[in-house]
Amino acid sequence: MTAPETPKTYLSGVQPSGDLHLGNYFGAIRQHIAAQDNAYYFIADYHALTTQRDPQQVRDNVYDIAATYLALGLDPDRAVMWAQSDVPEVTELAWLLACVTGKGMLDRATSYKDKEAKGLTASVGLYTYPVLMAADILAFDADIVPVGSDQVQHVEMARDMAKSFNSAYGEVFKLPKFELGVPVPVPGIDGDKMSKSYGNAIPIIAPSKKLRKRVMKITTDSTPLEEAKDPTGCTVVELYKLMATSDEVAALELSYRTPGFGYGEAKQVLFEKLEEVFGAARAERERLDKDPAHVYAMLKQGADRARPVARAVLNRARKACGID
Repeated sequence: MTAPETPKTYLSGVQPSGDLHLGNYFGAIRQHIAAQDNAYYFIADYHALTTQRDPQQVRDNVYDIAATYLALGLDPDRAVMWAQSDVPEVTELAWLLACVTGKGMLDRATSYKDKEAKGLTASVGLYTYPVLMAADILAFDADIVPVGSDQVQHVEMARDMAKSFNSAYGEVFKLPKFELGVPVPVPGIDGDKMSKSYGNAIPIIAPSKKLRKRVMKITTDSTPLEEAKDPTGCTVVELYKLMATSDEVAALELSYRTPGFGYGEAKQVLFEKLEEVFGAARAERERLDKDPAHVYAMLKQGADRARPVARAVLNRARKACGID
């Protein structure tokens, strides 16, 4: 009789970089909420320090991510979520990995090379960023790390560091694999890729007035009201497709081709769909904001569950290299 397959452990990090937007939701958060069993999600506040210098902003961003995930349906009894800084075993493990990591590997890290190419000052923290990320992954015996194509290098570097350590000290670390999600193009209000840094984002959770005002700023062409319009490639339609049924999309596209239907009406349809999809999450977020202790308790519970796992891996590594 074949033994049941051991469930795979998934791990993913979330950078606390400010208000979460629709690009974050459809690119990663939706998948995180859908697959919570055997899942570890950490909020990478140590990583944020490579660019963020406002301590209160770091605190606020960590809270915002935790509260937003809870509002969107994270179940802390299924998935484990914690602030990276609350599991210090990871930073100790990063030092052990650094001692077997060649400088040449870090020289090739995309995050460092990009900043250097732009003539910007790169901190040692940014330079060693891949080592800490490898520790984040390896500390939890992760099997699968879901990533976008721009993050594949970090998982490959984590595997290389694990191999180097295992070669020197024996089989200590499990070798993780990356899992590429299907890219979800999410346009911003200017039609370019949605990004906070571009200033074109639509927040996941925002008061109705603020949300509607943002939607109404979506760039459209200058086709007069009395003429039919082409829905192909229109930002309003592309965003609507992310949430609507095929029948709803077909109805909106038909309206576009009907003279007298304006972009203002199309944006109103999109706004109402956003309200329908995220209205309950906004109400839950408002409730959580009145009781922030609940959010911090969730993070503490997550750290309390994550630390023994990381401690066991760290102990293996310490013993292997003779500092137990």
